[in-house]
Parts: sequence; C-alpha cells; structure tokens
Amino acid sequence: MRPLVLLLSFLLMPVFALANEGEKAEAGGPQYVEIGPKLIVNLANAKQLMKISPQLMVEGAAVEQVKKNMPALKNALIMLYSGRKAEDLASAGQREALRKETAEVIEKTLEKYGSSEGFKEVFFTDFRIN
Repeated sequence: MRPLVLLLSFLLMPVFALANEGEKAEAGGPQYVEIGPKLIVNLANAKQLMKISPQLMVEGAAVEQVKKNMPALKNALIMLYSGRKAEDLASAGQREALRKETAEVIEKTLEKYGSSEGFKEVFFTDFRIN
C-alpha cells in the first residue's frame, strides 16, 4: 500500500507545482491588454488612415477596470488620434510623444470612470499610416 501511495504522490507532484505557478503568474506581475484589435482613424488628409494597436501594461484590479471601460478608452483614443497630420507622426520622437499622450488620455479616462491604479504603461505593437 505504501509504495502505491508514494507512486501516486510522485505522479501528482508536477500537477500541483504547475497549478501553483499558474496562480502566481495570474496574481502578480503585469499583464497586457490590447485595445482593439486595431484602431483605424482618419488623418487630416482624407485619403490617409492611421492603423494603430495600443497595448496597456496593467497590474491587479486594473485588468478588469480596463476591460470594463474599453468602449470609453477606444473613444478617447479615436478622438486623440483623428485629424492629425501624417507628417506630425513621421519621426520616432513624434511617435514617442504620441505614446506619452496616449498614456495620459488612458489614465484620465480610467480616473473618470473609476481608478487608474494599476495602469503602468502603453505600448504600440502596430503603427501604420496608409
């Protein structure tokens, strides 16, 4: 009987270890939430579009806060991006300035509808002007 119990405990140990690792990954550390799948906005030139995929780095309860307020966040970003000139987004420095502006707008929008606690950063994973 003892060998059987030992054998079963050795077989089940990896399962329990993986379950604990999954709980730790979900509980702590930042997560990324995509706004999109992709935002497409008109630029100042009527024939030009900007396609952008912002991803938010968030922790803890902010994940649910972002998901709950996704329509408000999308609206705020569409208003921020629309009507810009393609020339004003040509350099890396200009895109970095837009990324910082985006973070400010997201933080203000989250504050307006709850709390921005846990919001860390925004990153662009796709950025195209056609």
